[in-house]
Amino acid sequence: MSNQPGSSTAAETDQPEAVEPSAGEAGTDEATATDAAVPTGRPEFAPGALVLALLSIGWLAAMLWSTREAIHSTAAGVTAISLSAYALPGVITAALVTGATVALLATNRLGRATLRFLAAVGTGLLVGLVTAVAINLTYADNATTNTIAGTAAAAAIIGGAMAGARQARVVGAITLATLTAQIFVVLFSRARDPLSDLFGAGETQQSMLDAAKWVSRTESLLAGLLAGLAAYLYLTWSRRRAERRDGVASPLRWPAYLVAGAGAGLLLLLTEVIIRIGGRGLLDLAAALSEADEVAQTALGTSRVDNGIWVLFVGALTTLIVFGRTLGPRPVDDDEDEPAA
Repeated sequence: MSNQPGSSTAAETDQPEAVEPSAGEAGTDEATATDAAVPTGRPEFAPGALVLALLSIGWLAAMLWSTREAIHSTAAGVTAISLSAYALPGVITAALVTGATVALLATNRLGRATLRFLAAVGTGLLVGLVTAVAINLTYADNATTNTIAGTAAAAAIIGGAMAGARQARVVGAITLATLTAQIFVVLFSRARDPLSDLFGAGETQQSMLDAAKWVSRTESLLAGLLAGLAAYLYLTWSRRRAERRDGVASPLRWPAYLVAGAGAGLLLLLTEVIIRIGGRGLLDLAAALSEADEVAQTALGTSRVDNGIWVLFVGALTTLIVFGRTLGPRPVDDDEDEPAA
């Protein structure tokens, strides 16, 4: 109907009426906003994977070289088996972390979860084969060398499978935390003797055992603290890196920080499981040398388990505390503050 004088529509202007967006258009806009804020089902991208891979490869090479030098030293003599059993945990942990970091680097750009997992396992297998070949070529050809090579290869494959998880940022945080803890333990070895004297190590065997226990607990406490801080810093940095690159980053809730902080301890305990399965023959051979060696191997195994538990709990607690301090107060609506009518 046209706007005739005197009609009810005469006062209305001839401007076009505002058309409300249809349900499909509104849904499209909302879906776009939702897709920008909600993470998709694609596996995550782990920033800094190249640096982590290079660090872990260098650390594995250092562990293999130091173990070889200790075994082939002129002072070793018949204690080569004991030295091999003593050095085995460091080699296995390094192989585990290297398998994970190299697999992260190789699969970082893959989007499909199944393809990513298969590629990660294959990469871990490749790292394990290279490690085993390097050990067999540089170490003496005997049963001890074969045990170290086979166990290290198995650890690298397990590490590669771990890198196939969807939460790639958490895996990256765990590997960095483990590397941090392991490097600290090596550096801390220079402070063991002064700390033993500080904790009352005397001439009696009991005083030396008590002091060694407190030194070990101090080492585990500090290693867990550094591991938790390293995991938190990596997760925070990776989120900011994703925001700069993509404009949005999927937020990680507190369970992710909990797992990342506890990850170094979990890997140490996993290392112990791998050693007691794959390296059982070497440990039994070292323990059978003498009664003192048997006691030493038992004490070392118990100490490694205790160290893993301490690093696990201290690292998880440290990460959660630091993460919790970054959370602001929960916003409260004004309507909730008004009394009900």
